[in-house]
Amino acid sequence: MTNRREFIKAGSALAALSLISCEEQEKHVQNTNSKPQLPISIATWGPNEAAVNAAMAEIESGKTSLDAVEAGAKVPEGDPKDMSVGYGGRPDRDGKVTLDACIMDWEMNAGSVSFVQGIKHPISVARKVMEKTPHVMLAGEGAQKFAVEEGFEVENILTEEAEKAYEEWLKTAEYKPQANIERHDTIGIMAIDNNSKIAGACTTSGMAFKMHGRVGDSPVIGAGMYVDDEVGGAVATGVGELVLKTCGSFLIVELMRQGKSPQEACEEGVKRIAAKVKNFEESQVGFLAINKEGHHGAFAILKGFNYAINQGGETKVYESDYLVKS
Repeated sequence: MTNRREFIKAGSALAALSLISCEEQEKHVQNTNSKPQLPISIATWGPNEAAVNAAMAEIESGKTSLDAVEAGAKVPEGDPKDMSVGYGGRPDRDGKVTLDACIMDWEMNAGSVSFVQGIKHPISVARKVMEKTPHVMLAGEGAQKFAVEEGFEVENILTEEAEKAYEEWLKTAEYKPQANIERHDTIGIMAIDNNSKIAGACTTSGMAFKMHGRVGDSPVIGAGMYVDDEVGGAVATGVGELVLKTCGSFLIVELMRQGKSPQEACEEGVKRIAAKVKNFEESQVGFLAINKEGHHGAFAILKGFNYAINQGGETKVYESDYLVKS
């Protein structure tokens, strides 16, 4: 099991390979007087370049930001090599892959599924919950039953690689959440389309080897993701319990409503965790935000968080600044 020192060391090595450094990210996001180009698609974690590109392709074809974030989220959900989202996700301590996802549009419509099993694309089920039910969230067997009624196939989404990781974990059965070991985790994705309408989505397989039944922040509107068409949006990644305790994404959007830039709001969101949660420095949380003008910002507890953005015809990966420097 990788310890925290080894994780940070590995993150430092990987950071050197990233496209744009923390210093360049800081210079970029602080330039709030510039007029960034719209449309925009943006997502947590550098490996999600393919996701933001898929989202932008939807927008360029004339579709909405809601279509864009669903399409973007489905990229890692369907990738068996991605062991933190959807098909290929690591199982819980009972060997079951349980998935969470939520989606939200510019009219405050929202849908969510939590603790759902056997469905490769929970983000699409979340959209169906939003569009076809009077509810926001469905969970467990009820979410799966609804998905089947809507034409989704129940599949075995435990891959051979994830099963091997589980069998290795069983040798010690030690549960110690360690986010973004692979520079990847929950994907939170947002987009603003050609009509300046914003939408967001979030999807995950949750913490590896969690207790059966555990649900984190990702399917919770206002925690893992939140958008408001008057202001902008925010998404979170990392240890969901810390985000849930501070209603992280909603907090960041409200801070932007009060006049803070996306960068300032993300920094305040992390500092709120640091002020309120004991031993916060032992866990990773990263926030990512955009405002309606297309400015973006990001901040994390620990080094190692990055994000992908497609804007102005270019796709870039930025290294996020972080709180704990020592």
